[in-house]
Amino acid sequence: MLDVLLTASVSFIITFLAIPVILQIAEQKKLYDIPDERKVHTRPVASLGGVAIFGGFLLASLLSIQGYLNPEFQYFFAAALVIFFLGLKDDLMVLSASKKFVGQVIAASILIHLGGIRLDSMYGLLGFNEVPEAFGLALSYLTIIVVINSFNLIDGIDGLATSLGILTMTILGIYFFIVGQQAYTLLAFSLAGSLVAFIIFNHHPAKIFMGDSGSLMIGLVNSILVIKFINVANAPLVAVPVQSAVVIGFAILIVPLLDTLRVFSIRIANGKSPFTPDRNHVHHLLLERGLGHVGVTLTCIGINIGFILLAWFGRSLGPNYLLLIMLTLAFAGFGLLYYRQPRRRRMVIAKRINGTTELKTTSKVVTLKQETAIADQN
Repeated sequence: MLDVLLTASVSFIITFLAIPVILQIAEQKKLYDIPDERKVHTRPVASLGGVAIFGGFLLASLLSIQGYLNPEFQYFFAAALVIFFLGLKDDLMVLSASKKFVGQVIAASILIHLGGIRLDSMYGLLGFNEVPEAFGLALSYLTIIVVINSFNLIDGIDGLATSLGILTMTILGIYFFIVGQQAYTLLAFSLAGSLVAFIIFNHHPAKIFMGDSGSLMIGLVNSILVIKFINVANAPLVAVPVQSAVVIGFAILIVPLLDTLRVFSIRIANGKSPFTPDRNHVHHLLLERGLGHVGVTLTCIGINIGFILLAWFGRSLGPNYLLLIMLTLAFAGFGLLYYRQPRRRRMVIAKRINGTTELKTTSKVVTLKQETAIADQN
């Protein structure tokens, strides 16, 4: 227990001390995330908070996790480095969706083929148990990539992705602590400690955003831990076996995961790339219902906790019935959000450069040397 507290404390302190430095650098270099028609913030905000999160998380993990006892963790950190620098480059200079996807596939391949993070069984879901190797690999890649993107896509308002990350890390970390998986416990609480420090600066109105370097990495760590949870919870000699572990793992990530799957499906059905940005996420729908940033965050956290409790207490129903109940409730909720949806308001960003007007920029983080005007149009 002391190791867990020390690890969380170290990651908290490092992140907490690093963020003011990043804010100062952003002010000196005039590097900000400029709002556009997709974003909900209306003023320039310093980004690159993911640098502080990653620094605290990585250093605390390296200090506490014994690598010689857990050799797979060297591959976890390698994959985290790939995702971090991928996200950092996207924060500084926008990457195409194809390049981001390739980077995510590389990170997933490190986890699957070197780190041993894979799904070899469906554990009774849809009537399947052991699955062929090719199907298991495809399922593992799909799970990791979708979870990585889910936290990236849910990071649309102040404090939401951070709060969800704290929730998922705490729940998974507690389970691994109970079953004696110390290394995975430390991994979870090292990230939780960094996120707790970050949310001090990220709650509404946010002083800093985590950017893709933070959100993608949170998704990566969640993908590692949730797959490990599913495999450990179904192990024959585990101290606390869990029925319907696959569905419980889904419930832990249900808000970002289901929102991502829903948005991807809508985009593909409309003939667009699943990575095409829009304002169709659950936080956008809640904002248009009149909730503020804090209200949306608390609503999503409350819903996520509710589904976790439902999955836990309903685990004896079996994975199929439990998943059906959860999906029915979730899509009923989405249906209520879409019903009599108010007219959307659009935000247009105009930059005057040499007398011309531009609506796009080649960088998410730009210098405020141009004259910027923000107009809110109905």
